[in-house]
Amino acid sequence: MSLINKFFITLILILFPFNLIAEEVKKIGKFKDWETMVLSKSDGIVCFAQSKPVLQSPKNNKRDSRLFVTFRPGEKIVDEISITAGYEFNKQNSITAKSGKFRYKFDISQQNFAWIADNKVERKMIRTMKKGSRLMISGYNSSGSQTIDHYSLLGFTKAYNEAKKSCS
Repeated sequence: MSLINKFFITLILILFPFNLIAEEVKKIGKFKDWETMVLSKSDGIVCFAQSKPVLQSPKNNKRDSRLFVTFRPGEKIVDEISITAGYEFNKQNSITAKSGKFRYKFDISQQNFAWIADNKVERKMIRTMKKGSRLMISGYNSSGSQTIDHYSLLGFTKAYNEAKKSCS
């Protein structure tokens, strides 16, 4: 190991004590196309249900996309819906979720993530997700090209309930 590498490792260990950066992610369960995870941090726990798309468009643009429903009891946050499409969202275009006749708009986007600002809308979307079979998330990248991620909702209700229970 070079002297420079040793210096940087020592600097990191001094500036960032292990108890501040220590985070543990525990997989609680897999429920068809959804899974439940619990993140233990020094300032509390975060529980979430997550899924990856079963289909992405355009097909030649493979991205690391995810849909989350999160609970943060230490911050009194419940039913927080967020997405990442694997790229930075274009601020000029809307990010929407559609299932059947229901459509929801993500109000806040920051870097690679987007959220719904209104908790009442999030609860409505969760009810839709519990009843539906598929959810399509439509977004636009920085060049203005549209992407659509199709999420299966098989297993969502069980994953959601387990995440909620894990953080209560």
